[in-house]
Amino acid sequence: MRTQKRCMGYVAIVVDDYDRAIDYYTTRLGFHLVEDTPQPGKRWVVVTPAPGSDCNLLLAQASNERQKSFIGNQCGGRVFLFLQTDDFWRDYSLMKEKGVHFCEEPREEEYGTVVVFEDIYGNRWDLYQNA
Repeated sequence: MRTQKRCMGYVAIVVDDYDRAIDYYTTRLGFHLVEDTPQPGKRWVVVTPAPGSDCNLLLAQASNERQKSFIGNQCGGRVFLFLQTDDFWRDYSLMKEKGVHFCEEPREEEYGTVVVFEDIYGNRWDLYQNA
């Protein structure tokens, strides 16, 4: 019997423009563009925090007014995504230099070092490193 690994392959995030989103996630957050494939009426755009990552971010351009209303507020203002790092201070410094908006100062928690930031759309993320 073969054991299968289960994981989250993609998390979709609604964006206003594919190229603007690609630029932000690759330039400011240091993600890698995995795929940008045209499809009828849309594109399949995937970025990842690191090559070989099991979880990728699918950038889904809003196609109607209802979807547009969720841009930047996919989780009602709560932290929506969690970006784990093996070197918190390296990534925090690089992101800060590139103009990423941090909502607070980094803090030490029981589980590790963490800081909340907002992406270009206002979605809230945690950047964290486990203790």
